[in-house]
Amino acid sequence: MKRATLDALTDGGARTWVRALDRSDGSEKLIDPFSDESPLGLAARAAARSDTSGEIKIDERNWFLEVHNPPLELVLVGAVHIAQPLAAMARLAGYAVRVVDPRAAFATEARFPGVTLHPDWPDAFFAKTPAGNRTALVVLAHDPKIDDPALEAGLTSPAFYIGALGSKKTHAARLERLAGRGFAQEALARIRGPVGLAIGARSPAEIALSILAQMTQTLRT
Repeated sequence: MKRATLDALTDGGARTWVRALDRSDGSEKLIDPFSDESPLGLAARAAARSDTSGEIKIDERNWFLEVHNPPLELVLVGAVHIAQPLAAMARLAGYAVRVVDPRAAFATEARFPGVTLHPDWPDAFFAKTPAGNRTALVVLAHDPKIDDPALEAGLTSPAFYIGALGSKKTHAARLERLAGRGFAQEALARIRGPVGLAIGARSPAEIALSILAQMTQTLRT
């Protein structure tokens, strides 16, 4: 790897890069896989989504695509019952988990052992810790004072997944509020609500499973 490439990767922050090495002459380039629409860029995007480096042939040229993904992160806004099994499952799936809730009685070490807790309001939290393209945001508080600022922060970020708990009626009201704050329908369509795959989940653990499954589906496809 050339020094210039290494410096760019080091200075690139918490974002995805793919290093493309031309096997014929040893030249290399760094690709932002989520903005490059060239055939090589699209191949890099597929590699980044699958977290898999490997060989590919494009226009009679052989390339090695080396994926540099930051760690996966799950931000749970609202330390409710569903957040407990979801935090545990997500950690097993390789996510660094953060729980954000200004209600100190909810976000406790006893309820979320080993999880990073932030007793902040979501707007203050995201001002300090912006979501990246490997961040999943799941809003569970069921309180617009907590949920809406988190969703606004998510919608202005490259987070790969945004989900919000609530019924269809609750979600419709939520979208109306956010639209009133200037968010376009295309942006609002990023919010998965009601959150999770439709698997008939009933218990908090089953709902958590449906959410993690939808997160995985979104990340990989």
